[in-house]
Amino acid sequence: MYQIQTLNAIDPIIFDHFCAARYAVSDDCAAPDGILVRSADMHETRLPQSLLGIARAGAGTNNIPVERCAQEGVVVFNTPGANANAVKELVLAGLLLSGRKVIDGANWVQTLLAQGDAIPKLVEKGKNNFTGPELIGRKLGVIGLGAIGAMVANAAYYGLDMTVYGYDPFISVESAWGLSRHIIRANALDELIAACDYISIHVPLMEKTRGLLGAEQFAAMKDGAVVLNFARGELVDDDAVLSALQSGKLRRYVTDFPNAALLGQENIIAIPHLGASTPDSETNCADMAARQLQDYIENGNIVNSVNYPDCMLPRNCAHRMCVLHRNVANMVGQVTALLGQASVNIDTMINKSRGAYACTILELDTLPGDGVAQQIAAIDGILRVRTL
Repeated sequence: MYQIQTLNAIDPIIFDHFCAARYAVSDDCAAPDGILVRSADMHETRLPQSLLGIARAGAGTNNIPVERCAQEGVVVFNTPGANANAVKELVLAGLLLSGRKVIDGANWVQTLLAQGDAIPKLVEKGKNNFTGPELIGRKLGVIGLGAIGAMVANAAYYGLDMTVYGYDPFISVESAWGLSRHIIRANALDELIAACDYISIHVPLMEKTRGLLGAEQFAAMKDGAVVLNFARGELVDDDAVLSALQSGKLRRYVTDFPNAALLGQENIIAIPHLGASTPDSETNCADMAARQLQDYIENGNIVNSVNYPDCMLPRNCAHRMCVLHRNVANMVGQVTALLGQASVNIDTMINKSRGAYACTILELDTLPGDGVAQQIAAIDGILRVRTL
């Protein structure tokens, strides 16, 4: 029986994949085959020898020691796109709130409670303090056209009648297929920044994207631009935001990542990280995470891993072997040679690599003995061998 450990409360939809006959699921497990996690910090967590995979019910994996997992043959999965609609809806809300001063006006109205019958006249007199532009015809720039960015771009074009620019030099084929042909392609980040009235950022946080929007980028924006950040707080330089707001270069900054530097500042709309906080999103993320972890545990297939390549082989026979290894020359040759010496015939196989790591799945006519698997595991650079 496989053991699955949950480090956070996870939607019960996971039991659609982890049936009681084959899986034991608990939050206390000494030797788990798989771990399901949402926000728990795993950087100090010991990785038991039994552990095959970690599935994060969400897109970001900053709470998981991804490289250490790769070195120990543990596949880390995330769930890109499962919470995309929830984030998209909040971005659209941010766009609407950043035009007219809706929040400021709503808060001001509450101060009129003691004015009684005078409230309607006071409202008519004071409402001009909270006006702002409509979105129709304005230019929105979307930085990053993954699952969320593409949905934001399409919704802004079709739903809000905005002119939409997109910039993503690494756009996937899948995202490109889902993107409207009406989205204008920006060939460079500077081109998008200079053209747009509103800019929404949707890229992952990495060292090369940290501070992606800083003083130089704000200086290149239109006067009175609006920036929306529903991706990661560190993608935008806080000091540059405050300077741009003070100078009038930036009209509004909308962020889902409040901190001490931003709170209490005029023209900053700070939202308490609500991007994926919907029951629908949590269910979708849990479902995808459990499905991917189950497929890897039972079949060796890897889908949506952040530290190993996607590697999938339809199951056509009863015997297969999954090998995780370093991406160096002759690894596959050494594995197949040992199988040949043991008179094990390979019906079909697939090998995929990404960066320093690779995965090989082989379908076999017979199941090799433990001795063969041990020989393969002893090859320098092999990280994990499983017969399934």
